[in-house]
Amino acid sequence: MTAGTKDLFDITGRVAIVTGAGQGIGRAFARALAASGAIPVIAEMNDAKATAVAEEIAADGGKALAVACDVSDEASIAKLIDTVTDKFGRIDILINNAGIFSTLEMRPFDQIPVAEWERVLRVNLTGPFLCARAVLPAMRKQKRGRIINMASGAVRLGRPNYLHYIATKSALIGMSLSMSRELGPDGITVNAILPGATFTEIERKTVTPAQKEKIIAMQCIQRAETPTDLVGTMLFLASDASEFLTGQSINLDGGVTGS
Repeated sequence: MTAGTKDLFDITGRVAIVTGAGQGIGRAFARALAASGAIPVIAEMNDAKATAVAEEIAADGGKALAVACDVSDEASIAKLIDTVTDKFGRIDILINNAGIFSTLEMRPFDQIPVAEWERVLRVNLTGPFLCARAVLPAMRKQKRGRIINMASGAVRLGRPNYLHYIATKSALIGMSLSMSRELGPDGITVNAILPGATFTEIERKTVTPAQKEKIIAMQCIQRAETPTDLVGTMLFLASDASEFLTGQSINLDGGVTGS
């Protein structure tokens, strides 16, 4: 790799807000960003979890900032942005990762309570919209930015009994494409990652050992997907190497689905 090519992947000093980074995929992303020289901002409702991840990063020699944030609350997001810009003076990357999924009960869509439907939409879809809108002033000032929306490979499968979740993740794909067209002139790229069934430390009562085996059997790469499998694509999208890639939805499910 030449020095010039290596520079394309260098994110040293870049400030990256990762929502829902207190656990699971978000935690893995925050740790990977820090290991690559970036400064992850762990935007997490659970302040204790956010602090724990920041401490993990510090113990590994990295730099991070933990900020309590509820992505469904516009005022909370505004406070997050003020905190980050006051401390670092810039925002380079936004990863919209926070979402409601593992705690959801599988059920036919006609049995989903309206309050639960609205809560899932508020966190999984309105949250990314509010966060993306909030980072725009900083990114536009820099004439550069990376927005990465975490959708889901379950959208491609039309997975039943999670209609509110599937609806929000489908919408994120469309939002990424539309948003990319609006923000391209500002040097801001917007892409979506569609993970497959990713197994983390978060308990998922709805997935039995037999169901896990069935999921893996659907994959071309027949092993359980972990957050580490998503890190390389995330780092690529966060770097200058992806400068000409925008409006895309990237399947990362071990080959379960096509384009």
